[in-house]
Amino acid sequence: MKRINVGIVGCGNISDIYNNNLSTLFPQVHVVACTDLYYENARKIAQKYGIRAVPTIEELINDPEIDLILNLTTPNAHYEVSKQGLLAGKHVYSEKPVSLELEQAKELQALAAKQGVRLGCAPDTVLGGAVQTCRQLLDSGIIGKPLSANVFFGWHGPEHEHPNPEFLYQYGAGPIFDYGPYYFSTLVTLLGPVSTVVAMANKGFDKRTCTCPGPHYGETFDVGTPTHVTGVVEFRNGTIAAVTTSFDIWGHGQPFIEIYGTEGTLRAPDPDSFGGEILVLEAGEEHFSKVPLSFGYTENSRGLGLTDMVRCIEQDEPHRTDDELAVHVLDIMQAFLSSGTQKQTVTLTTTCGRPAPMEPFK
Repeated sequence: MKRINVGIVGCGNISDIYNNNLSTLFPQVHVVACTDLYYENARKIAQKYGIRAVPTIEELINDPEIDLILNLTTPNAHYEVSKQGLLAGKHVYSEKPVSLELEQAKELQALAAKQGVRLGCAPDTVLGGAVQTCRQLLDSGIIGKPLSANVFFGWHGPEHEHPNPEFLYQYGAGPIFDYGPYYFSTLVTLLGPVSTVVAMANKGFDKRTCTCPGPHYGETFDVGTPTHVTGVVEFRNGTIAAVTTSFDIWGHGQPFIEIYGTEGTLRAPDPDSFGGEILVLEAGEEHFSKVPLSFGYTENSRGLGLTDMVRCIEQDEPHRTDDELAVHVLDIMQAFLSSGTQKQTVTLTTTCGRPAPMEPFK
């Protein structure tokens, strides 16, 4: 069987954890080269991880040695880079979101099918130990039939931690596009696809200042997208969830995700992580009980989705973080923004299946 060679496009902030995990935790994935708009970035990553630095994106995408493109560019470049890869006959795995526009995402989906190649997309935290254990618990009926949920993400923004945060405050990012993929991918994995969204949105601050040490420290920039969005989603199975995502909150005491069923409550950890504490309150009990994780990959395992995709290509099986899930999650996020700004209910035009469960501990 031919080994699948991976080439990385984009050597920015997120690329280091991918390269580290793919060279240690997932050595079965064979990364051979990388590139970046700024060649010096690629050269540094290549030297650190013992791979080739390629001068241009076009050269890497058209390299006959490379079978799969790992797209780690900024969100505004995801569509173009992934399209180039698919047109070159390569499999593509992209950082989230799959694109900024739903029609572009559908185009990529159709192009992958036409070319006979795979399209996958982060986040792969849904394959980690915490989400998989939550799914197993829900499927076991421990809280009965899910009726509703409360979902909350809030902090005061990435300018305190990201050395170049301006793009995270423009269209295609903000709390919905930057963190929404973790939450909505998790909700779809746990509860299935969404049918309807109604939301409201605003912008708490017109300008932000980078306070993370680095070359952009102290720089002030304009905020170009809503930074607080709250709304309600209705799932196709009838469950409803109240969802808040915000870059305008200094602190809060809300759980990340709570699901309320006919026989109890399940409290899930941060979906932006692979592990965390899971609590269950069963009907008639007074206190939540901690549930041990039943699945592996509980530390930062970014690259797990790519690894699953590579294995499934080799074994001719469907991969889990696939294009259907990515397109549906994008549809949900765009529905939140359009509903929040236009003050109207949005019915989604896409759907997907729940990703196949991972294998539990033996």
